[in-house]
Amino acid sequence: MKVLITGVCGFVGSTLAEYLLEQMEGIRLVGIDNLMRPGAETNRPRIQSLGVEFTHGDLRSAADMADLPACDWVIDAAAEPSVLAGISGAGSSRRLFEHNLVAVGNVLEYCREHKAGLLLLSTSRVYSIPALAAIPLREEAEAFAVDPAAPLPHGLTGKGIGVHFSTAAPRSLYGATKLAAEIMALEYGAAFDFPVWITRCGVLAGAGQFGTPSQGIFAYWVNAHLRRRPLRYIGFCGTGYQTRDAFHPRDLAALLTAQIRTGRANGQRVYTAGGGPANAMSLAQLTAWCDERFGRHAPAIAPEPRMYDIPWVAMDNTDAVRDFHWQVGMPLPTILNGIAQHAENHPEWLEVSRV
Repeated sequence: MKVLITGVCGFVGSTLAEYLLEQMEGIRLVGIDNLMRPGAETNRPRIQSLGVEFTHGDLRSAADMADLPACDWVIDAAAEPSVLAGISGAGSSRRLFEHNLVAVGNVLEYCREHKAGLLLLSTSRVYSIPALAAIPLREEAEAFAVDPAAPLPHGLTGKGIGVHFSTAAPRSLYGATKLAAEIMALEYGAAFDFPVWITRCGVLAGAGQFGTPSQGIFAYWVNAHLRRRPLRYIGFCGTGYQTRDAFHPRDLAALLTAQIRTGRANGQRVYTAGGGPANAMSLAQLTAWCDERFGRHAPAIAPEPRMYDIPWVAMDNTDAVRDFHWQVGMPLPTILNGIAQHAENHPEWLEVSRV
């Protein structure tokens, strides 16, 4: 079996490559990356040493895609990943459109031509911002948590947000591009008869991630705390109670492997995956964890809300557990310890990420 990974030099793409080569006998990997993300170049020697057939190319270019060999599956791990992408100070809206829609169109044409199955990585940010902001919450141990005594909206349970939660606009420009990519992927798969699996991911985190304030927040916060860089609690009255779940891309890789191996042709194609409420943490809790490990470093307070910010997200893994016998294997403390050790061993890491 031959698998193409787009964005193969990113944190997620390179980790997926390592896992697949470890776990799938006889697999051959092809990777493409434009190396635009600061730090991505550092992963190229590692993935090439593993035997990945690497192409330096841009998914926005149909000519670059045409140079790739035929593969059986594509894992699309390339995207503009920040929810702030396309608004002031976070890259142009045109660039967001090109990376998250034009590039996906070229990937879909590749799948059509080669009858390759597609595993599209999507995001929790396809969901409606007003609906997410309206989730009934309570304050619990310096974090927001779902209020179990309140009526819950459709698509939300005590296990988190599922695929049927509202995707009504507004979602953010980034979320809109990812939802549009999902729709086009499903339509291409149906029209041209190739399998499509879509996974809406919670926050992916782990050692070696190129964290920034708008993406890769767990890695960024740990590295910035250790270096005594300025940190801020933005919005939510400056409490730092905004909460996210996290899981490691090796756990995501286990789910993608199960999807590749299934022979099911029909039925559900969109799944949610993340750390779930058990692997969720607020910024205030993360700061306390860092204080204990590195010594106290207090964030500044910026109580005014920021565009697209939401108080709580944790993904419901019920469908993936049921259909693929999948579960999260790496608990959040293990992920954080790995990030912290990497941060201690790589004092240049924020400079590598150009933060």
